[in-house]
Amino acid sequence: MPRFKVGVQIRPQHCSMSQLREAWRAAEELGVDSVWNWDHFYPLYGDPDGAHYECWTMLAAIAADTSRVRFGPLVSCHGYRNPDLVAAMAGTIDQLSGGRLVVGLGAGWFERDYTEFGYEFGTAPGRLHGLEAATRRIQQRLPRLNPPAPAIPLLIGGGGEKVTLRIVAERADMWNDFGSPERFAHKNAVLDQWCAKVGRDPAEIERTTMIGPDEIDGHEAYLAAGATHIILGWDPPFDVKDVQRLLDHAKD
Repeated sequence: MPRFKVGVQIRPQHCSMSQLREAWRAAEELGVDSVWNWDHFYPLYGDPDGAHYECWTMLAAIAADTSRVRFGPLVSCHGYRNPDLVAAMAGTIDQLSGGRLVVGLGAGWFERDYTEFGYEFGTAPGRLHGLEAATRRIQQRLPRLNPPAPAIPLLIGGGGEKVTLRIVAERADMWNDFGSPERFAHKNAVLDQWCAKVGRDPAEIERTTMIGPDEIDGHEAYLAAGATHIILGWDPPFDVKDVQRLLDHAKD
């Protein structure tokens, strides 16, 4: 049995849609546990005006193109869509996939997405307040859908110690952060402290981290820091060698 779960974040920039579809199909065939995208409107690096694709319409395609993997946004920015609409979209995509969707949420940070699409960027505290409100509304709406979708898991991304990790402790099924193993270990401990404060069993929250290809061979440090699910950031042209290398480590 694998020692940890393996995921890939397929980054939807500087590529074609056919490349993306081939990538998530290949990832599932290789044996990953999860497939993720991200929620931006422009590339985060490389040509700032290069090809880029929208998050939630891609998720519907992943639902239809795969049959086994868990999948979701890593993460969806709460400020780009009405939270009740997000819940309705999630319920439909979860039906398409046979119950495999994870709703990943975050506070948002990429100012160009906001300004060019007419959203108010605001302040970091304001975006965190919005994340908490959106999380609550989504979780309230899911069981009220028809058909209802109360069991869709929620992932929250981020390491803010005063607000974000409290929201994770109170509401999330999964948590994601990235950075060094030392950072992850510290944030993981803070999350455990929040769980104790709010009366949540910390074992109920799956701990995920995102790494780059150059960190694959150092994965043991992330496991020692508390991660149980390692997600590889995967860029075009989506060479499967790095994914296979991480999968091989999981089976050692």
